[in-house]
Formats: sequence, C-alpha cells, structure tokens
Amino acid sequence: MRESGKSERIWNETLTELFAGIGAAAVLFQGTVVWFVKDRLSYSVGLWIGAVLAAAMAWHMWRTLDSALELGEAGAQKLMRRQSALRYGVVILVLAFLMLTETANPLSAFLGIMTLKVAAYLQPITHKVIVRLRR
Repeated sequence: MRESGKSERIWNETLTELFAGIGAAAVLFQGTVVWFVKDRLSYSVGLWIGAVLAAAMAWHMWRTLDSALELGEAGAQKLMRRQSALRYGVVILVLAFLMLTETANPLSAFLGIMTLKVAAYLQPITHKVIVRLRR
C-alpha cells in the first residue's frame, strides 16, 4: 500500500492547476479565434465541448495513474493501455458525433481538447500563479 496524504495532495494540486490551464487556454482561444470564423456559435460550442472533454481526460488520467500505483508493473501497464484506449475512443466518438450531427464545429472541439496539452506545458507557470494568489 502506498502512503496517503502528501502524494494525494500533490496530485490534487496538479489536477487543479491543469483545470486552471485548460480554462485559461479555452478563454484565450474563445476571445481571439472567434473573431476569425464565420459560424461563431458553432465554433464556441465546439471549443467548450472540447475543453470540458479535456478536463474530463485530465481527471481520468489522474484516476488511472492513482489506480496504477496500486498494481505491479505488468498490471499497471495493462491498465494504462486499456484506459488510454478508452480515452481516445471517447474522443473519436465525440468528434464523430459532432461531424455527423453538425451540432458544433469538430475542429474547434479538437482545439478545445488540445487545451489539455497547452495546460500541461503551462503547468509550471500556472503553479506559480496559483501559489502567489494563495498568499
């Protein structure tokens, strides 16, 4: 068994910082790119669907990593592969749904999903900002 407490707090802080980064990136993309597209409503809906999906993916990765720490090496690798395939499958289903129903722009949804990447790269900066705001 692994120790509880400090490690879970670190993960919770990192997850919070990822959520903040996803939200900040989505707001940035909403405020800038929306002026360059023809169908602003479709773009906006797609972007926020993607951003919510990115946050759900971050949470799912956190839960999967937390569960994998309880397993041995072989079990952890198997779990990580299976859960990663599940996440990517959900992304493909959501994008396919958006393409078939035309309820939102699938490219802007993909941009929203990519806010997870932006948030991951900006996490050290987000961490510093959050630490300063807590003082």
